Amino acid sequence: MSTFAGRGGSSTGYHMAGYRELLAVEWDAHAADTLRLNYPHLDVYHGDIAQLSVAEVLRRTGLAPGELDLFDGSPPCQGFSTMGQRQLDDPRNQLFRQFVRLVDGLAPRTFVMENVRGMVAGPMRQIYGEALAALRAAGPGYRTVSGILVASQLGVPQARGRLIVIGVREDLGLQPTLPRPQTRPVTVRDALYGLSNTPQGMKLQDHWIPVWARIKPGQSFKAIHPKGHLFSHMKISPDRPSPTILKTVGVTCDGRANAGLYHWRWPRLMTIPELKRLGSFPDAYQFARAGDEVDDFIAAWNGIGNSVPPLMTRAIAQHIRGTILRR
Repeated sequence: MSTFAGRGGSSTGYHMAGYRELLAVEWDAHAADTLRLNYPHLDVYHGDIAQLSVAEVLRRTGLAPGELDLFDGSPPCQGFSTMGQRQLDDPRNQLFRQFVRLVDGLAPRTFVMENVRGMVAGPMRQIYGEALAALRAAGPGYRTVSGILVASQLGVPQARGRLIVIGVREDLGLQPTLPRPQTRPVTVRDALYGLSNTPQGMKLQDHWIPVWARIKPGQSFKAIHPKGHLFSHMKISPDRPSPTILKTVGVTCDGRANAGLYHWRWPRLMTIPELKRLGSFPDAYQFARAGDEVDDFIAAWNGIGNSVPPLMTRAIAQHIRGTILRR
């Protein structure tokens, strides 16, 4: 079962690993439509997780407490992200309590909670400590392990670090562990092999093109800004993993790029087929329509940038199956 399922990054990873997903929970309409588009037989609860009772989950899945193998969730992370304001009282910081509430009632054998690495930095560690204590005390009690995993070490061509918490129910008598690095970093060039390399796409606004031309691949515009601004403009390097794909991208109403990850050869944003490769989504993965061409582009970019990369989730899921569920 996947909560805060978004546009299906985690769901896709579990499907890749051979799991059977019984229920996905998501409040955003476009994200719910995208889940249904790619997984038409999946039961998608489109609504507020705070309104989803344990009894309703058991009714929809046909399970009894204790029978679910794995409960997954990525509570919204904007309040913890180092890219944002990092406000301790951001109400989104408390959404992990809904995750804990369902763990408490469902008593799954294992759970996985994902969040940004900023949750363990500075004053945010207070909330991280509260979350761990609440998870360990949920239901019959859980043993946990947590740490920062780097997506590029798990087959994803993206240098994305994420906090992963794995819990195992106490009565199983097993100690959870984190998966070890599995692969050498995959470069952008290798990841995009076979895709057409053309100048077609969301081109930069004219006043950004001279700046794009001056910086080297792998640099952001802040490299030549006197005050270090414009870090959200990045020319990608083909010979390294992609930097973290952020959920936000700047595109004007007439389809000109104003912020994001730019191609190293052409003055344009990375295309959605390219971004799917860098986010480790299958080429055939679809994103629901959101409006016109610009709206569709932004919604798809948002979905990839806000997702746990599928290959990262697959590695975690395979590790849990091999070290816990099969035992």
